[in-house]
Amino acid sequence: MGRIRTIARRTFLIGSATIAGGVVFGTYAYKKPIPNPLKPSAITPYVLIDGNGITLIAPRAEMGQGVQTTLAALLAEEMDLDWDQVRVMHGPASRAYFNAAALEEGVPFAPTDESWLAETARGAMHIPAKFLGLQATGGSSSIPDAFDKMRAAGAVARAALVDAAARKTGLKATELKTASGAVVLPDGSTIPYADLAHDAASSDLPKTPSLKPQSEWKLLGKSLPRTDMLGKVTGTATFTADIRFPGMLFATARTNPGLGAGLKSYDAAEALAFPGVERIVEIPGGLAVVANSTWTAFKAADLIAFDWDAAPYAATTEEMRTQTAAAFSPDHQDSRQRDDGDVEAALPADVWAAEYTVPYLAHATMETMTAGAWLQDGRLRVWAGNQLPTQVLKEATAITGLDEANIDVETPVMGGGFGRRAEMDFIKQAIHVAKAMEGRPILLTWTREEDMTHDTFRPMAIARIKGAVKGGKISAIDLQLAAASVVESQAGRIGMSIPGPDATIVQGAWEQPYTFPNYRTTGYRVPEGVQVGSWRSVGASQNAFFHESAVDELAHLAGVDPLEFRLSQIDHIPSRKVLEAVATASNWGSTPPNRARGVAFCLSFGVPAAQVIEVENTPAGLRITNAWAAVDVGIALDPSIIEAQVQGGMVYGLSAAISGEITFAGGHAQQQNFPDYDGLRLPQCPPISVTILQNGSKIRGVGEPGTPPAAPALANAIFALTGQRIRTLPLGKAIGFA
Repeated sequence: MGRIRTIARRTFLIGSATIAGGVVFGTYAYKKPIPNPLKPSAITPYVLIDGNGITLIAPRAEMGQGVQTTLAALLAEEMDLDWDQVRVMHGPASRAYFNAAALEEGVPFAPTDESWLAETARGAMHIPAKFLGLQATGGSSSIPDAFDKMRAAGAVARAALVDAAARKTGLKATELKTASGAVVLPDGSTIPYADLAHDAASSDLPKTPSLKPQSEWKLLGKSLPRTDMLGKVTGTATFTADIRFPGMLFATARTNPGLGAGLKSYDAAEALAFPGVERIVEIPGGLAVVANSTWTAFKAADLIAFDWDAAPYAATTEEMRTQTAAAFSPDHQDSRQRDDGDVEAALPADVWAAEYTVPYLAHATMETMTAGAWLQDGRLRVWAGNQLPTQVLKEATAITGLDEANIDVETPVMGGGFGRRAEMDFIKQAIHVAKAMEGRPILLTWTREEDMTHDTFRPMAIARIKGAVKGGKISAIDLQLAAASVVESQAGRIGMSIPGPDATIVQGAWEQPYTFPNYRTTGYRVPEGVQVGSWRSVGASQNAFFHESAVDELAHLAGVDPLEFRLSQIDHIPSRKVLEAVATASNWGSTPPNRARGVAFCLSFGVPAAQVIEVENTPAGLRITNAWAAVDVGIALDPSIIEAQVQGGMVYGLSAAISGEITFAGGHAQQQNFPDYDGLRLPQCPPISVTILQNGSKIRGVGEPGTPPAAPALANAIFALTGQRIRTLPLGKAIGFA
């Protein structure tokens, strides 16, 4: 943030004047440009040209997903930059960086519906996105939101630079070309962009020129060296915990493990006497220990005796499961997103029926929740890995009473997010401590145990499904899905109330492109209990397990090959092609001896994804031997990043499927660290082959879609090998894994 503030004082930006303007829908207030957060006289918040070169001021956070590399490539492509000529810096918290695509997932139209009404509804989401100033990284929305914005910023910057060169040389703009960060004159001589930037910024910008057609791309569509990779592999990348200031103090938090409950009393005498402890600070729901090192704070916090209030929800996992099951009633019906045909009439008396369950899950990011804050001379500086910088501004204002203009928010690279860093709890704690210790910079770090037990968990969920087959196809299916509302829980934590149903309860189930003639999906909202939040792929993560397990069971009932069964009932071309691609890649139908394969499909966040998993029995237990995935992202901007995201999503989903579970006793989460909340280990991880297709009509993000098919593909493979149909996750409780 130090350089951002310097930039605002001494340099200039050039780019697209149309970025902050309104498009298609809305009123004058919607069309009114948002002020540039870096410099009032600057034209755009995205492109910086200064003595250091050309920098993309990125609107989205880098959590390991490679997004800033692709954002930089979008800009560099239109500006005719060589790949080593563009740098990336995360921008400050500002409404100018609002994410319009983030809200499109919530419209009540399937991604396959591209009718006028559906597209109008999606376009209308840009209005509340701008009014809310939603600067968000998540929901696989960063690339769809940036695809036109970043290219337009680059194209206008390039055109402005060419115009400046034309004025400088007396040549016509049509006589000039650009290459490698310079304007090229007819005689082959060049003028670097940096020498033209001042003139370009001080003149009227041209309208956004036509963007380069895909056939002329030189960077996009290729696997590029990631902008964040060198720092990460050499250990020089700066994460939140790496930032140091003179006089810094270090803190950790202990809050009620009965989430949302308060603190009755405490005895901190031993902690205060511990060498290196500076102070004990009361924070909402608990205490923070401030010391001369993080380790000292950790050890001292262990010495505090707490008397906690009781948790404001059911005490045990069993009680929570009973409450979830009780939500299957008309009083708790939240939505019926799909109701094709006449399901009641089509289901026979001897209907096939099954119940599936999944537990609460933690995010378990490798970097625990960590935040820094420094309140001094009427200004607050916050640095923390986060997915919602503008919300950090709001929370900081509420705690300190400062105007947003006096608050700086820096978003370093982070060791995983998966939705957890969209939460504000740990950042608010750091600000509270900084307020109590005014004048001293504070770095607050959670222990792994605090992180695991104070998560915003993926909801426990139950599915009750009925189905019938006729003529080798599903003739009717009725999906009833019960879960707590992620939207209600998240919105409540930031003081908002979202009216209407929560689409995440049925996400990944109702919008699937199957052509079952009688097809009903009903969501039931479980009353709020344990705090829940967005977990990678949100509702699709559990609903794909429910939906694709049921489809597999019905394929077995019909006596039809599971892959052919799916293909015979999908007419959406991109979805069919990912199934065909994964079948080809895995050589479906030619399984090696003593092994078996399972297939699963899910369309989530607009991306059709299919996966095949191969397993075998060994003396040490079940082993995953191979895995294949196919996805369709519409336009593949960087194949290596897409491949990594699909592989990572698949590993994340398999980890949860095999061993992920948060249980409760006495209202407290029982799992505290990786020994009791394990992930997939390297010897367990199979080789994962990824096929990337581009048949979809729109560009899509791929951070989420690799996760949902993993659990059902594995469960279906287990059934194919052993005949054991497991309907409850984690699978490791029912079968041993090597």
